[in-house]
Amino acid sequence: MRKFISAALAAAMAVSLAACGGSSSSAPATTAAAAAGSQAEAAPAGEGAAFKIGGMGPINGPAAVYGQATKQGQEVAAAEINAAGGINGYPVEVNYQDDEHDAEKAVNAYNTLKDWGMQMLLGATTSAPTIAVGAEAVNDRIFVLTPSGTALEITEPSNVFRVCFSDPAQGTKSAEYIGTHELAKKIAVIYDSSDVYSSGIHDTFVAEAPNQGLEIVADEQYTGDSNTDFSTQLQKFKEAGAELIFLPIYYSDASKILTQASQLEVQATWFGCDGMDGILNVENFDTSLAEGLMLLTPFAVNADDELTKNFVKSYTDAYGTAPIQFAADSYDGMYQLKAALEMGNATPDMSAEEICAILEENMPKITIEHGLTGENMTFTPEGEPNKAPKAVVIENGEYKSIE
Repeated sequence: MRKFISAALAAAMAVSLAACGGSSSSAPATTAAAAAGSQAEAAPAGEGAAFKIGGMGPINGPAAVYGQATKQGQEVAAAEINAAGGINGYPVEVNYQDDEHDAEKAVNAYNTLKDWGMQMLLGATTSAPTIAVGAEAVNDRIFVLTPSGTALEITEPSNVFRVCFSDPAQGTKSAEYIGTHELAKKIAVIYDSSDVYSSGIHDTFVAEAPNQGLEIVADEQYTGDSNTDFSTQLQKFKEAGAELIFLPIYYSDASKILTQASQLEVQATWFGCDGMDGILNVENFDTSLAEGLMLLTPFAVNADDELTKNFVKSYTDAYGTAPIQFAADSYDGMYQLKAALEMGNATPDMSAEEICAILEENMPKITIEHGLTGENMTFTPEGEPNKAPKAVVIENGEYKSIE
């Protein structure tokens, strides 16, 4: 299991935060190796040789919690990797850009990273920007590993992989989990039909529900232009006698739904997916309304394994807040890249195209025995991850893993 080198990591994080302190920076972060003054000397290609790993996500806007998390998870992993000797003896540099959860801005961010000399991308964070960036990266032959982009079509290019489950997989796994654990029989669903993430999960959930003995008593939708008043949908759920309400949506909309459900005295079990992670951080949201909410997510901040405890401590010490699943996805993604680069004997003097070929070949061959988001994690040649799904529940204002 990977271990932190505490003093070196603390120094590395301090330097990294100073270099990347803004919401977006075109300058690379100073590496832990340079800060320590020793790892850079071990690089046979010469002083300053380093792998350049880009990152991307929403630092501003309604999905900013996700971008902040993937940025910081990447930084923690980079500092830890550098403190332990880097990748094949070389340090890594990370450069994270703000895409504001917007496809056009994501392409601009991608071009900024390309101008910086990016050799591989750990991003984007959300689905639409990842699809847009993937279309560019295919032509440029730059390898893309999204920590949290879930739309099915993301991994269609051979050079794009993902750390998390796809939307269809989340929908199917959610129905299986609810059915297997007999959480309820009468299910209501509300989703954002204008969002590929939400629609993708919804469709496979509804298809799998009958196989699990679940009855969909109400199936309601809304769009990004009508995400303020949910009273009509909630009243239908109440009248239909829904025992569980499935929310394949992002936390920002979910916080509004839970608030209005309380006002309408809707009584049901609430169940979401990884997009729900972050609801406890919504400004001015009464987190007591999320008590008992369950979500399918591979990371529990209170898990008692050493890897999670070390990560949570380092993350909290650096940023003053506990990590969410998106941070864990990004952290695991850095180690997956490291494993594949090491298997392929990659060096930072290689072109992005050469590194892309190495990662395409070796990502399906690696196994991460212990990760934050799963055990014995592997990839299919098509870029999809293999790992068992987990669920957490919110209790006393904290995420608790469910055994």
